[in-house]
Amino acid sequence: MPKINLGIIGGGQLGSMLSIAAKKLDIKTIVYCDDNNAPAQNFCDEFIFGRYDDKEKILEFVNKVNVITYEFENIPYETLNEINKNKPVLPKPSINRLIQHRIAEKDFINKLNIRTTQYTLVEKKSDLDSLSDLLPGILKTTTMGYDGKGQFPVKEIKDIEKMNIDFSNGYILEKLVKLKKEISVIITRFSNNNYEIYEPIENIHEDQILKYSKIPADVSKNIFNQSKEWAVSIAEELKYIGTLCVEFFIDRNENLYVNEIAPRVHNSGHLTINAYNISQFENHIRAVCSLEKIPIKKISNAKMVNLIGNQIKPYRQDMKLKDNEFFYDYQKKEIKDKRKMGHITTLIP
Repeated sequence: MPKINLGIIGGGQLGSMLSIAAKKLDIKTIVYCDDNNAPAQNFCDEFIFGRYDDKEKILEFVNKVNVITYEFENIPYETLNEINKNKPVLPKPSINRLIQHRIAEKDFINKLNIRTTQYTLVEKKSDLDSLSDLLPGILKTTTMGYDGKGQFPVKEIKDIEKMNIDFSNGYILEKLVKLKKEISVIITRFSNNNYEIYEPIENIHEDQILKYSKIPADVSKNIFNQSKEWAVSIAEELKYIGTLCVEFFIDRNENLYVNEIAPRVHNSGHLTINAYNISQFENHIRAVCSLEKIPIKKISNAKMVNLIGNQIKPYRQDMKLKDNEFFYDYQKKEIKDKRKMGHITTLIP
């Protein structure tokens, strides 16, 4: 089989883990990123630093690869679309454009008869005056934003007065559900009705950043099955190629809601590296590079803890690990508050 050169746009921890998975499959990785300190350069075969609108640098990158994927969804659609004219970009740029806009994303999900929380577009501050039935809620930018960025919890209209919100940006107001639990389902789709799907993962967030994930999720059989069915429906409707994550809310009445779709490998799926025979990262590489699909098999139950900010320091100083613990250092040069620096996965008998 001819050697495959895989281009990865984005150089964070997900790009790093994709590069590690590609090495196992004897695939060369070339990472393109606009951050000169991106940690993925420690794991890929070649690193190209450049802006996402630098046509010359992008062309240099494209000429070195056979197929391109990306590690986060906030890459300009125009960039991905131009690249796709020369070399295949997977998942398709049109999927990225859809999911970059929260209103378009939720409209798409609802058209599949899949439940989301109630929501509406907010174009100006005065729009909120008639939206008290959606409170308490969360006001989010319609584009960009992750790990809580660009998100404002709102209990009542007067809360808006205290917030420094630029209403020249578009916003979506989402009604809060009476949350019981959050789960995610990770699926890798290879072609029509040809996919591998991991069991639901239970997640706990702190300060709107994922802190803990575990399998098995403590959910009913109905929720277990429905979340997987909805993930399959979404992946099929998108004609998705690669690994996709669907994040869900479960309310106190055992109703399931799709919160959002991540068109990429996902933080909650880090535990698949140790808990399954094929990780979400390897499956993504296999799908976008048209390699063989291998049935996934769970090796062990597991839990994952994100190391945020200074929490990485004891582990970098040779904290002793147990035989069932696995430490991952993302090798980010600068430690910052609320920055994911690494994670620990523990296998549970």
